[in-house]
Amino acid sequence: MENKKIEVKGMEISLFQKNKDDYISLTDIARFKNQFEPKDIVKNWMRSKATIEFLGIWENLNNPDFKGVEFDPFRIEAGSNSFVLSPQRWINKTGAIGLISRSGKNGGTFAHKDIAFEFASWISPEFKLYLIKEFQRLKETENNQSSLSWDVKRELAKVNYKIHTDAIKQNLIPLKISNIPDKFIYATEGDLLNKALFNLTAKEWREHNPDKEGNVRDYATIEQLVVLCNLESLNAVLIKRGLTPEHRLLELNQIAIDQMKSILGHPSLNKLK
Repeated sequence: MENKKIEVKGMEISLFQKNKDDYISLTDIARFKNQFEPKDIVKNWMRSKATIEFLGIWENLNNPDFKGVEFDPFRIEAGSNSFVLSPQRWINKTGAIGLISRSGKNGGTFAHKDIAFEFASWISPEFKLYLIKEFQRLKETENNQSSLSWDVKRELAKVNYKIHTDAIKQNLIPLKISNIPDKFIYATEGDLLNKALFNLTAKEWREHNPDKEGNVRDYATIEQLVVLCNLESLNAVLIKRGLTPEHRLLELNQIAIDQMKSILGHPSLNKLK
């Protein structure tokens, strides 16, 4: 959960992702009000009855393990002069997930973006608007990078596909078994390439990664996909030369090693990441 940062009104605001949800530092936002005692600002916000009711509603909507029985005393006491509540106590008592308390470097109180925007509104409506604007800018940048990476991976994986499959049809499928579905033969050749580049067949990768969706190529790096495209073309040439699968595997594996050593760290590829 490595922190990222955005700049809002000249201040750095930390955020990170957990389970694909964005959490923003309330401690950093609070420094807009009090640079030296941001913890007190967060605690003051949590004394409000409106804040406790908002947090309770959010947890009920998003957290099936939220302890409503523990929440009720907070809701009743909130707003009174004697009521004090820290983020840590709120989390420990109710099992809340909307707030996260982190210690050490890059620590502080973080909140789900829904809650963080509510807190920022309490701090300053103007600050909230700037925060939302910078947060949206960050997400647009991430989405653009993710989209580029996805497109590049998919397009590179398709390069030379027709050449590859045509070579298999012409050289690996005898007439007497031509009724076997093409996908059976292609899957076998695909595993040969997987083994040459990743040292794993598709089945072996699934056995090693039971919790992951997709296949080994979905998790490949840009460098690996570039080499994979080259191996597909070279494999088609080797098939036409009549080399056995065993010989092709050894040769393709050495080519994969040599090419990977050559392209790792190449500046042109770094721009695609």
